[in-house]
Amino acid sequence: EPSLGAPGPSEMDESKPLKVRLAFSVILVGISLLFAAVVTDHWAVLSPSVEQNTSTCEAAHFGLWRLCTKQILMPEQGPKEKSCGPISLPGDHNCSYFKHFTPGETSEIFEVTTQKEYSISAAAIAIFSVGFAIIGTICVLLSFRKKRDYLLKPASMFYTFSGLCIIISVEVMRQSVKRMIDSKETAWIKYSYSWSFACACASFVLLFVCGIALLLIALPRFPQNPWETCMDAEPEH
Repeated sequence: EPSLGAPGPSEMDESKPLKVRLAFSVILVGISLLFAAVVTDHWAVLSPSVEQNTSTCEAAHFGLWRLCTKQILMPEQGPKEKSCGPISLPGDHNCSYFKHFTPGETSEIFEVTTQKEYSISAAAIAIFSVGFAIIGTICVLLSFRKKRDYLLKPASMFYTFSGLCIIISVEVMRQSVKRMIDSKETAWIKYSYSWSFACACASFVLLFVCGIALLLIALPRFPQNPWETCMDAEPEH
């Protein structure tokens, strides 16, 4: 029998399944935010300069795949307010996929070669992020059904890679927006990041942090006391 009141190995691991399920629950929230960010078109909102004595202006918001423009009815503005928006104001709404994804579509905002490269890169990296998240989820589900705890380690790495990919996609998109604002070839003077962008950032935090936490949970526990190793060893004959 164990001496000195030390807990046995079975007692040590009783909380492990609970920790795995808790971490996996948070990861599922991160995956939901990731999917929401990838499929929606509210990463950034762009506003052009507004001329005086105009009743409408055209603002835009876009995501990884699609650009939406909106003819906004201009409210009465002060002399210093020269931006178009906010995008929530009523107006005619029109969305189209970027022409580098669908050759039949046109998108003047992304006709510049640099912007096209940024857009394709951000979309491709986001697809890698979704792929890593799906593979990690499959590994975790298999570890539940067949008691294969060794699958938790690769699952944690896949979730960590997924988080890294989506934050890289966020940075590429951020650089794209900055270049559009700074470029003289576009009419946009003001920008803001919207809720899809926030979902992507939140998914990075959850996937990256919980991926590392899942890895720490999956690692074998080191003995805290010197006599634990002696008690677990098989007696010599």
